[in-house]
Amino acid sequence: MGSIDLSVVIPFYNEADNLGHLHRELVSVLGGLNIQSEIVYVNDGSTDISMDELVKAIGKIRNLKVSIKVVTLRRNFGQTAAIAAGIKESSGDLVSFLDADLQNDPHDIPAFLKKIDEGYDAAFGWRKEKQFSSSRRFYSSAANKVINWIFSYPYHDVGCSARVVRKEYLRDLDLFGELHRILPVLVYLKGAKICEVVVKHRPRQAGKSKYGYGRIIKTAIDLITIKFLHSYGTKPAYVFGGFGFASLLLGGVTLLGVIYRKLFLGVYVHRDPLFLITVLLIILGVQFILMGLLAELMVRTYYGSSGKPIYDIKETIKY
Repeated sequence: MGSIDLSVVIPFYNEADNLGHLHRELVSVLGGLNIQSEIVYVNDGSTDISMDELVKAIGKIRNLKVSIKVVTLRRNFGQTAAIAAGIKESSGDLVSFLDADLQNDPHDIPAFLKKIDEGYDAAFGWRKEKQFSSSRRFYSSAANKVINWIFSYPYHDVGCSARVVRKEYLRDLDLFGELHRILPVLVYLKGAKICEVVVKHRPRQAGKSKYGYGRIIKTAIDLITIKFLHSYGTKPAYVFGGFGFASLLLGGVTLLGVIYRKLFLGVYVHRDPLFLITVLLIILGVQFILMGLLAELMVRTYYGSSGKPIYDIKETIKY
């Protein structure tokens, strides 16, 4: 078939009722493009007849311009792990992502590719009309606002799975936890030129949603981790030292209060709760500073021993 221009990664878990229709629709769209493409299905440990339905659909619907690859994980590792496996197994210079629940419309892929042809490194979907419950729309909107504020991310919809990204910006991405939900932010932080495309968001017609509100907490923890690693990953002493000096400063202020209360109000130290607060703040301050120094040593040892630079070069031009 020659080189692959576009890989479409589709992770799925128990989507037996949707995979046949999705495959038929996707092959039709990709077959109409003037490029060579592949579909990378990632079976994330499905326990229903999803694989049977997918194999049946692949047997019935083929196109010479579209190759098929099916990756089966040993068990259910989660969507982030499935996406990471799909990226690794993909062969295209461009990688597209779709959910298997049919809520993403494959007919939006040409619009993404048009933006890539215009010079963008990544095109992400924007679900202007989300087909969710009102509570989930509220949480989605709130999450986008928080992410915009934390990372200065200037776009509307981080959580939309429909997207096309140049493969070079997906290499060396450390995907863990629930980080697939903020993949656009990770690509943005790598310096990619990105844009948004308004996409159609369809209501789920079959199968069961895998969304759970417990993932909100996991995503929040991932956000804190990514913010720390991005802003202070190579200089952890700054953040720990900042907390340490703030704690020592506050401890110094409370110590002055303890001295004043002892000298002028006759309050004995062993009866003064402010003294215990002072001791706690000073101990915490020292510990934070020591943690920062230890973290700094670990980071420098890591980069020094691995030979990994603390920067990422986009290109080098020689004249």
